[in-house]
Amino acid sequence: MKIDAVFAGGGVKAFAFLGSLKVLEEKGYEFERVAGTSAGSIVAALVKAGYTSEEMMTILDQIDIDSFKDDRISFLPFTVLKWINVYMKLGLYKGDALEAWIRELLKAKGIVTFGDLPEQSLRVVVSDLSRGQMVVLPDDLDKYGIRAESFSVAKAIRMSCSIPYFFEPVKLYDRSGHYSYIVDGGLLSNFPIWLFRDGEKNTWRRPVIGLQLKPKIEDQPPHRIKNAIDLYKAVFDTMTAAHDARHIEEEDAQNVIFIPVTDVKATDFNLTPVEKEELIKLGEAKTTKFLSRWSF
Repeated sequence: MKIDAVFAGGGVKAFAFLGSLKVLEEKGYEFERVAGTSAGSIVAALVKAGYTSEEMMTILDQIDIDSFKDDRISFLPFTVLKWINVYMKLGLYKGDALEAWIRELLKAKGIVTFGDLPEQSLRVVVSDLSRGQMVVLPDDLDKYGIRAESFSVAKAIRMSCSIPYFFEPVKLYDRSGHYSYIVDGGLLSNFPIWLFRDGEKNTWRRPVIGLQLKPKIEDQPPHRIKNAIDLYKAVFDTMTAAHDARHIEEEDAQNVIFIPVTDVKATDFNLTPVEKEELIKLGEAKTTKFLSRWSF
């Protein structure tokens, strides 16, 4: 059965998606169109490139996720360098290693640019801080005077994964030579399930399954605010969740696999094999339960 799928952002929490994909594959589901934000965009791209869940498990089991922390070379003490990079380069790490890794994986399946994929089969959400707006790639590239079919898929994924202050923003140049700072799409839409709604009819073209790395809205615990740092985290989380919460209405929620990963942070790049396996098992369990009652 052909379906469309949306993968939420969540950094290393996305290991849980591998368990979900394993179950969906075993049940015979095929992905016609996919979309994602941040880490969800990586999974979406690999799915559309033709990687199976088993192949992805092997790839992610072998990769040293910590290697994505590509520092700039300097003779300064690391602590000093960190703050200089944040101030001057707007991020602790470059993000080049992440992009190169994705590029090689996609190239192995014959995917380099969006022109190598069926039209509208992969959509990636990013945030344009310079213009103050959400951008869907490749759909919105024409606004920058860029041909979608020639734009690098790996570059789009890297943009969507550029967590503010963690990775440096990506400069996206328009035809006139002006550039925008592009960062993690999760700032504006971490779970873009709204992408596959028919704008005029407000219906789905085919069954859509969303894979979310949070509990249902009503099951999410309240923010505990005791100091300024707690307040900042609460503001950031509320801001990033507000847009998508409007779109996960009751009927949409019925199409969402909620995988409540609560004890792992998005940037916990030092996950142990046991922790990775636990995330995968959680994805399997929640997806199996979802499919047992899902109707479309």
